[in-house]
Amino acid sequence: MILVADVHGAFDQLSRVAATGEPLLILGDLLNIVDHRTHEGMLAEVVGRDVVGRLAELRARGERRQARELWQMLHAGREAEIRLRLDALTEVAYGEMAVALRGAEAYVTFGNADRPDRLVAHLPAGCRFVDAEAVEIEGWQVGFIGGGVPGLGVPGEVAEDEMQRKLSGLGRVDVLCTHVAPAVRPLSTDVIGGRRKQSQAVLDYILEHRPRWHYFGDIHQPQALRWRVGDTRCCNVGYFRATGRALRHVP
Repeated sequence: MILVADVHGAFDQLSRVAATGEPLLILGDLLNIVDHRTHEGMLAEVVGRDVVGRLAELRARGERRQARELWQMLHAGREAEIRLRLDALTEVAYGEMAVALRGAEAYVTFGNADRPDRLVAHLPAGCRFVDAEAVEIEGWQVGFIGGGVPGLGVPGEVAEDEMQRKLSGLGRVDVLCTHVAPAVRPLSTDVIGGRRKQSQAVLDYILEHRPRWHYFGDIHQPQALRWRVGDTRCCNVGYFRATGRALRHVP
């Protein structure tokens, strides 16, 4: 089986990976809301790349309150228009995802950038949406937990207590797959953005149940891609939009 995360609209590359015929595990963030490297994405199509660039500069300087105020000012009076435009772009993007995955055996969960209901609606035959459940793949019990850490109030975010609840019902697995990183500083810190995005609940699950592997995404430029937590090998599968490469599970 092969794994990707943080596709963020790179559907041509995803189609190439899906065509290998191997089971494909997608660990969330299929939509490209904002590419913080280039300021491209759905938001730029709605409000312009210059605006996205200004917002990104404020966030990079740690001026998050000023970024929120700028967004609120630009957003005022255009709420319905912006929502409708983003809804339409979401449908287009998930339609492109469906084409890329056609004919593949894929297991897909969601990240903070996703709209889970629309993601499910667009998955083609042969592709399975997985969240808070375990599936046997190539003889391994693989558990999937979708969702990102709260921060922007978007549909793909999952509160920590809900993350804990989903994990508590999973039971023991050989392979744990999440979108979010565990609460391990080198794995959860983005060296460019400076932010830590992590889940203590995921780390607690690893310490208690000791899966052999934990695969995740979300952190695009982590301090470390791999880390061992007790008996568990934790691995960021990589920023697929930037690399175009999948990670192969090698026992």
